[in-house]
Amino acid sequence: MTPEQREPAVPTATYRLQLQPGFPFGAAADAVPYVASLGVSHLHLSPVLEAVPGSPHGYDVVDHARVREELGGEEGLRELARTAREHGLGLVVDIVPNHMAMSPRHNRALWEVLREGPASPYARWFDIDWEAQGGQVLLPVLGGPFGEEAGRLEADGDVLRYYDHAFPLREGTAGLPLPRLLDAQWYRPVWWRLARTELNYRRFFSISELIGVRVEDPEVFDATHGKILELLREGVIDGLRVDHPDGLADPDGYLRRLHEATGGRWTVVEKILSDGEPLPPSWPVAGTTGYDALRHVDGLFTDPAGFGELLGRYRRFAAPQTDRGGDWDATVRRAAYKVLTHELATEVDRLTRVTSRLCAASPEPALRDRAPWALRTALQELLVRLEVYRPYSSVDAAGVVTEKAADGARLAFAVPEEAGAVDVVRDLVLGRYGDGPEYVEFRTRFAQTASALRAKSVEDTAFYRYVPLLSATEVGGNPGDPAVSPERFHAYCARVQRDWPSTGTVVSTHDTKRSADVRAALHVLTECPERWTDVLAEVTRGGGGAPDAQLAWAAWQTVFGLGPAQDAEERVRGALLKHVREAGLYTSWTEQEPPYEEAVERFVAEGPCGVPGERVAAFRASLEPHIRANAWGAALVHLTMPGVPDVYQGTEHEYRALVDPDNRRAVRFGGEGSGKEAVTRAALRLRARRPAAFGDRASYAPLTAEGPAAAHCLAFARSGEVLTAVTRLSLRLAEAGGWHGTRLALPAGRWADVLEPGREFGGHAPLEELFQRSPVALLERIPD
Repeated sequence: MTPEQREPAVPTATYRLQLQPGFPFGAAADAVPYVASLGVSHLHLSPVLEAVPGSPHGYDVVDHARVREELGGEEGLRELARTAREHGLGLVVDIVPNHMAMSPRHNRALWEVLREGPASPYARWFDIDWEAQGGQVLLPVLGGPFGEEAGRLEADGDVLRYYDHAFPLREGTAGLPLPRLLDAQWYRPVWWRLARTELNYRRFFSISELIGVRVEDPEVFDATHGKILELLREGVIDGLRVDHPDGLADPDGYLRRLHEATGGRWTVVEKILSDGEPLPPSWPVAGTTGYDALRHVDGLFTDPAGFGELLGRYRRFAAPQTDRGGDWDATVRRAAYKVLTHELATEVDRLTRVTSRLCAASPEPALRDRAPWALRTALQELLVRLEVYRPYSSVDAAGVVTEKAADGARLAFAVPEEAGAVDVVRDLVLGRYGDGPEYVEFRTRFAQTASALRAKSVEDTAFYRYVPLLSATEVGGNPGDPAVSPERFHAYCARVQRDWPSTGTVVSTHDTKRSADVRAALHVLTECPERWTDVLAEVTRGGGGAPDAQLAWAAWQTVFGLGPAQDAEERVRGALLKHVREAGLYTSWTEQEPPYEEAVERFVAEGPCGVPGERVAAFRASLEPHIRANAWGAALVHLTMPGVPDVYQGTEHEYRALVDPDNRRAVRFGGEGSGKEAVTRAALRLRARRPAAFGDRASYAPLTAEGPAAAHCLAFARSGEVLTAVTRLSLRLAEAGGWHGTRLALPAGRWADVLEPGREFGGHAPLEELFQRSPVALLERIPD
């Protein structure tokens, strides 16, 4: 049977490797025997196509037709696949359909567009508004205004150079004096700050170094997916992870085309679902990459009452620096307004032009006589109030979400008649005026802007402004209400098993702001908020040297979560500088305030990473058993709940990492022999040994403990063959006196302890016996 004739395989579990020049295909191949020994079925590789030289992540693709030479080229990838196959592993690869690197000297397709303009055969590749900026593509590469930088632009034959930048000259223009030379090009180098308001190509979020690709065009799809599809057909790779589908013009159409082209290979999408939001049922994918699972797993180990108390103490500690008193919804809205008027101002301008043009030319009377300023206001107010990353017409909730946003958006208008612009925009979003090309363009632009806004305002701004509990500020999280009850978790798992049984699940990734083990420590603070604030009062007595109280709160949680670590000061300093720049309250990436940032660095050295930090370290050490209970519990739940678990490199051991690039550092494979590794190996090998118990046709059955401490046990059975039980909120449990005769009713039969061979249980298992040596238990039904 040829590779293309094989039944598409669903992984039992995947293991993510971060490829980069310092860790190429050869190094990945060396790690294969160890990874295979864990019990996963597939390696999960970060992007493998040609990227900007030196790229540490590979998401800045420059050539879709070549496997990245810095990683070992196509032969290196094929050799890795052969080695993996010899050890029983397949390959899943991350692909990036939404954008390419805005690097003309490395990106040949872009080079040709800049040289030949809209007549280039590659012009259809890129999402460029040729009607804006006089038909020239704005390139925000100059370090200052043109008048200050003109002398550094130099024509060199058929190339225009600026420092290490190189741009092609339009045919017949070489030799012209500089001003005329630039006017004659299909592009215009400008001051980088103009990217905010003048850019005329679609970006990835607000990153001008990444240009949007029009994969909705069949020709572009074929050109940008040819190599990946070839590798799939030939059996080199087996499945795909699709990066950022929300940025595409037509995610539904793209995913249908991809599904057909791959023959239905296992594919998951990096779709961030807001709390309660369903995945579009029309998408022919296995599910998401798993951030929705992360939110539910984390929530199990967060005490709701303790979080409420922690929030109140945060507000008192950090006032008045907390954004509007530490209210989550208000923080998100304020962050969204800031992003729309700064980082995404050019996207809002383009969307306003599209809307104004559509209304002016429409035969619909309701769309006429709409002033551009009113449409712009309506667009902004609706975008700010959307609670999802992108409204999809294929999801029933889209109309409800947009209607809800419209109710608040109308309040921005003083005159009721002018507020009608909100209804016009809302109905355009919902497709109530038709499906002509201009209406499709509007819906596309609105949706793409919405997803960029949500990512920038929530993940990259609000998560750094609202910090009562840092472990809740995670991709896909709900920091305003982070706790998840066992009942709610069980309901989520039942839906996943019914609707998306092969979806991806994660607890740590290359994009998480803190690894699962760091978050496990921070969850404990919701069980002892008063003790935590007592420690804070002690270490910050006399001011503590922090430039502001909100930063101090975040900084002390950061070192508490990280714990003892090599290069701790350097790592904490990097994470906190990123924190304050993303928050944008006192400094930012584009308007850095050196005095403030220097104060942050001094504070890190003298406070959290100085002598006062030793008090926090001692407090953390006193809570170690409860941190371990959270970490092991999250790991076991993740590995046995519905879905396909993805294990991020190194996280089978205790893995404490902060935000990138800290979480993309090299890891050592093997050799630790920790308790967490034993739990991970046992669960993964059990999945491999009993795939039917976890697969598409498996079942999920909640189990409920009986007794005074029942709420501290989360348990479920898979297909009547495997049973998971973990301890939750163990500090509260210990303070209440322990299990007190609480029991767990096991399904019929005898059950063997997978983590401690030799132990067996049946009937009503006392939890003090089940959890005698470990805060978690994994049982396997003994055949009759």
